[in-house]
Amino acid sequence: MSDHEATEESSQESTDLRDRNVHGKPLQPCGRDPDTGYLRDGHCRSLRRDPGRHEVCAVLTQEFLEYSKSQGNDLTTPRPSLNFPGLNPGDRWCLCVPRWAEAHEADCAPPVVLDATSEDVTDDISLSTLESYAAEEWGDLP
Repeated sequence: MSDHEATEESSQESTDLRDRNVHGKPLQPCGRDPDTGYLRDGHCRSLRRDPGRHEVCAVLTQEFLEYSKSQGNDLTTPRPSLNFPGLNPGDRWCLCVPRWAEAHEADCAPPVVLDATSEDVTDDISLSTLESYAAEEWGDLP
């Protein structure tokens, strides 16, 4: 998908977006290098058509990347055919809500950037749990 098509698609999806973070404030960008989010627009938006629910903005850790790979989701290997660069510790990435919750249960969930995490995540993960993983508290934000 070209940048123009992605922008056009993002505009057309505006009625599907809930652009509020877990604190009810405007959703902030998660990351642009690499581009993240279901629409690859840098935001962890809640979209009706995103079955994976890529709504948790996380600062990736080596431990989480190894866990994800052990669960069958290798996020470190580049896949050029999918325009996927492969991820590294320290990258910010929009994670699927269920995957982050699984990692939390396995004691290896990565820190969360609360201002860039969709408010809809709190339907499945308590705000207090998310706050205990706040990247700001971990010193993982630039």
